[in-house]
Amino acid sequence: MTESKTAVPKELLDILVCPVDKAKVHLQGDRLVCEQCGRAYPVRDGIPIMLEEEAEPAQIGRRE
Repeated sequence: MTESKTAVPKELLDILVCPVDKAKVHLQGDRLVCEQCGRAYPVRDGIPIMLEEEAEPAQIGRRE
């Protein structure tokens, strides 16, 4: 069985929140995106990097 380098266990996704506004995040490609502010946090080698300074700013009006 091969796992994606960006795979994050569901148990971890269930407890992660945005460090800025404490809203839930969801996996979108190789990033965890905040449901409230839209910041996108990178996932590197399966490890979420939940630091505000590592986040990409919200993309207003962007749809994937």
